[in-house]
Amino acid sequence: MASKGHAAGFDWRLDSPWRRLPITLPGAVLIGLLGLWAGAGLMPGDQSSPPPRPEKLILDAELIELPPPPPEVTEKPRREPPPPRDEPQLEPPPADVPRTPASLAAPPAPSAEEWQLAASYTLKNSKRYRNAWGQQVRSMMGTAVEGPDQGQVRFRITIHPDGRLAQAEELWSTSEKASELARKAIQAMPPLPPTPTGKPLVFEKTISFLPYETGWPPSYRYDCLPDLPVFKNPFTWNGSGPQPTTPPTPQREERAEDCHPSDVEATFEEEDSELKRQMERNRWGT
Repeated sequence: MASKGHAAGFDWRLDSPWRRLPITLPGAVLIGLLGLWAGAGLMPGDQSSPPPRPEKLILDAELIELPPPPPEVTEKPRREPPPPRDEPQLEPPPADVPRTPASLAAPPAPSAEEWQLAASYTLKNSKRYRNAWGQQVRSMMGTAVEGPDQGQVRFRITIHPDGRLAQAEELWSTSEKASELARKAIQAMPPLPPTPTGKPLVFEKTISFLPYETGWPPSYRYDCLPDLPVFKNPFTWNGSGPQPTTPPTPQREERAEDCHPSDVEATFEEEDSELKRQMERNRWGT
């Protein structure tokens, strides 16, 4: 009964760990400090180990060329339109003034003295006679006026020894009017003196019906000089027959003893006409 009473009188709250905590906590702390002190004494001295060597890092790199950056687009500055200018008012062009077409009167016909000299001139296929005949025809054709009627016409003429016309064949013409006037003048020509050589005279003559040129007078200064030898190509060959032999170079004939071109008097018009003819033939200045 006594035990029951003792058990019944036990209070568990008096035997709780929380009640013993003030006694056990300082002991536990002391034991922990002693353990730490003992562990520190057993540890080796302060010997720092060398740091581990870094391993070599092998890199596999590839150079990649980057594309160029796109060009910068710069906007051009816009030009402002210029301010309007006050343009002067243009005066209307003057009315077309009618232009007078150029014209050239016919040359005078050869005089009796000129025909007499031409009838005795035998050089260069009766050169004076041929030119006097052409001048006679042109003098009967009238004034040449600039326009569609102007032009030239060329004839092949045959004259009898007594001066009568045997044949007048038109070779070409650049104007129907010039051809018509020339034919009428040939048919109406006065009687002509006999030819210088006493033989039929055959020649070609161009009649110019132009407002700026007549073709007269020619120059007679160098007519006494012999003609140059006719050139023949020594290399001509038909390709099948025998090749021709090279002919000797022809020599120019010697001029006559009485041939003195410097003694021949020439007018300014004759010299000017001769110089123009040589320029056109030799292509001077082109």
